[in-house]
Amino acid sequence: MVYSLLSEARAAGKKLLAVLIDPDKARRENLLELAAHANKGEVDVFLWGGSLVNALQAEYFLKLLKDNAKSTPVILFPGSVNQLDEQADALFLLSLISGRNPDMLIGRHVQVAVKVKRMGLETIATGYMLIDGGRPTSVSYMSNTTPIPADKPPIAAATALAGEQLGMKMIYMDAGSGALNPVSGKVIKAVRREVDLPIVVGGGIRTAARAAESLTAGADMVVVGNALEKDVNWLPELAAAVRSVSATAAADNQGSNAQETIDNKLSV
Repeated sequence: MVYSLLSEARAAGKKLLAVLIDPDKARRENLLELAAHANKGEVDVFLWGGSLVNALQAEYFLKLLKDNAKSTPVILFPGSVNQLDEQADALFLLSLISGRNPDMLIGRHVQVAVKVKRMGLETIATGYMLIDGGRPTSVSYMSNTTPIPADKPPIAAATALAGEQLGMKMIYMDAGSGALNPVSGKVIKAVRREVDLPIVVGGGIRTAARAAESLTAGADMVVVGNALEKDVNWLPELAAAVRSVSATAAADNQGSNAQETIDNKLSV
């Protein structure tokens, strides 16, 4: 189960790196390079999807990725009901809780519910939140929704909490593909204080330092897409930054658990 990878990482304080691949921009050479990096342990998860996906070879490219990155799970990150593929390992079942478009909250889910069940895809109920990244994005345009203002952490936190109370298994905060500004550390920290779910953050992450900042603020997994489409050669640097934050967070988590055990024994 793919969700266990996310939930167990969250429990252990481990941080994860996801690479988002837009099938419309996929190239054979780039996919093979990414698969090679994944086989070296530099990628934890692949996300597969985009706002449109017109590529006739989308299924072929997904098979190519799966065949070459054998141990790295591929999760569908669909922009429409037409982007389902049973070759994937799981599906982020996105409910756009930051917007007020009923189609994105439940409508499109109803359209594909039976199809998803028949495909046997593992579904991960995901509270999807758009955060203003400094300019209009494909996601906000296609979903006909307004992102949460970047300077309103309490709104983001309350929205995430509502998602948790509604039964979501994960929170995904996205500034959108090509965002000028990534989701801020203040917003991530505010959400982290309110929810105990795995938190995924993407959009506008173009440097290893920015990825590390998002993880240190409370994200459990960062997603990088556009920046790696342009240059895959900085992936080792990015992976190293994620591993560094992960090691620190895991050590802190072990220390907290050990102290809790001592406190429990003393209170008996």
